[in-house]
Amino acid sequence: MATTTAHPVRVTRRPGSLALILEGIREIWSRRRLTRYLVRADLHKHGADTLLGNVWWFLDPLLQMAVYVILVSVIFQVQKPDYPLFVFCAILPWKWFTSSVSDGIVSVTARERIIKQVAFPKIVLPVAATVGGITNFAFGLIPLFALQILFYSDRLSATILLIPVVAAVQLVFSLGVGIIVSATNVFFRDLGNIARHVLRLWFYLSPALYNFEDVASKGHGLFGVILSLNPWTPLFESYRAVIYNGRPPEWGGLLMVLGMSLILMAVATLYFKRLEPAFAKVL
Repeated sequence: MATTTAHPVRVTRRPGSLALILEGIREIWSRRRLTRYLVRADLHKHGADTLLGNVWWFLDPLLQMAVYVILVSVIFQVQKPDYPLFVFCAILPWKWFTSSVSDGIVSVTARERIIKQVAFPKIVLPVAATVGGITNFAFGLIPLFALQILFYSDRLSATILLIPVVAAVQLVFSLGVGIIVSATNVFFRDLGNIARHVLRLWFYLSPALYNFEDVASKGHGLFGVILSLNPWTPLFESYRAVIYNGRPPEWGGLLMVLGMSLILMAVATLYFKRLEPAFAKVL
């Protein structure tokens, strides 16, 4: 009588949440040279695609500042000392954030061919899109310093050296958002259209064109609560503190945003790694 030998069935265990998060972090760090290459390639492409090239990176925030100054100071006649500098403190970091989110949304879908042909950690794509915005932000500091030296020299102080500290917190927050939207857009291609409206609303619900204290002192109910919970409230207020008011940022609020951003970064990495195996099939 013939006997058959039973072979054990191998069960592939899915890695746990912590393992996926650590794997994503290792991939980001180990592929930092690839990230630098992608950043340089994107910067060269963006600079070559426009007539003014890289000059547009510091001309654009000045034009946005002029629009808001005319709207608020001239049309609505709201009096705020040195309002061009006041609003520029918000426009510059917000422009970096919106460009990071917009580039992050298409960072994976735009490289459909290479994803199908080459095996590499896809998480470096949204990371490169977000990190690339640092250059735009750095170029935007040129007109900021020019404004302070030429027109608002009385507000120039040593606290401006703390801008990189606030920017580092924003970078962590932007990375978390960028990673999430990049993975989501693979499956929902309308995300870019939705994001434009969400970002516009988010900007007006943040203390960019006005002071947080002015709204909080009047007790605007739900709007005041939204401002208090908005991570861009401490970020805008911190930028404004070191640039406009010449004092250190509110460290408590900034540390809260940093802690929240680190949690967001971990959740975003887990979310991306869970969806990553399906990218090649969907694209």
